[in-house]
Amino acid sequence: MPTRQHWPERLWLVRHGQSQGNVARDAAHEAGLAVIDLDLRDVDVPLSDLGLRQAEVAGRWFAALADADKPDVILSSPYVRARQTAEAICKAGGLAGGAKPTILDERLREREFGVFDGLTPLGVRQRFPEEAAHRAKLGKFYHRAPGGESWADVVLRLRSMLNTINIQYAGKRVLVVGHQVVVMCMRYILEEMTEEQILALNKQGEIMNCGIAAFDFEINTQSMGVPALAMWNFGAPMEAEGMTMTAEPNMITGSR
Repeated sequence: MPTRQHWPERLWLVRHGQSQGNVARDAAHEAGLAVIDLDLRDVDVPLSDLGLRQAEVAGRWFAALADADKPDVILSSPYVRARQTAEAICKAGGLAGGAKPTILDERLREREFGVFDGLTPLGVRQRFPEEAAHRAKLGKFYHRAPGGESWADVVLRLRSMLNTINIQYAGKRVLVVGHQVVVMCMRYILEEMTEEQILALNKQGEIMNCGIAAFDFEINTQSMGVPALAMWNFGAPMEAEGMTMTAEPNMITGSR
């Protein structure tokens, strides 16, 4: 009886490089401001100069893999900073020969912040004190700002995304380029975590810009693929080339 494989051979997860939004958010936070100085839709925020270099380094790291180990396909959030990261990996030769151009999927987009978008934690407390108090009580996993998404909302669309990956790319090596919460929520789904476990992981440390994670899928006795974490928040490409590694602070809001 042939082995059934309902998962990719390997699933790579990469957070985009440092964005101009990351830089603007950090500057606003350090200056004690309520509003982030960035007049762009979150979807249109590009990489910073450093972020572009980080993406290029990540691309060279993938390009250095043996052809039999490189991703067969690359799926990306449609947000500009993720697309630029995916394109840099492709341009460097990080995909196996004959791979298609980057495939964009809106289910990989950043978590939507709703009325909190563009505000620092201070700004949220000043403008929406009742909502900030509600979030503190409910917790970040389930709290949904008006017009925005909770982590649980992101999980819902990513379950759909993984179903698509299983159907279209079973047995392939798949590279996903996304955002901080997207990568975290992918791990939540694949490892069947609880709310407490994913939030504890989130507190341990931030996902680096262009940090690399990977899951392999071993076949169990029922001939089904079982996710096994093979790599997490891997930043060696930046270290090897003397690059600055940047990470996502555990803040409520901001362009990520």
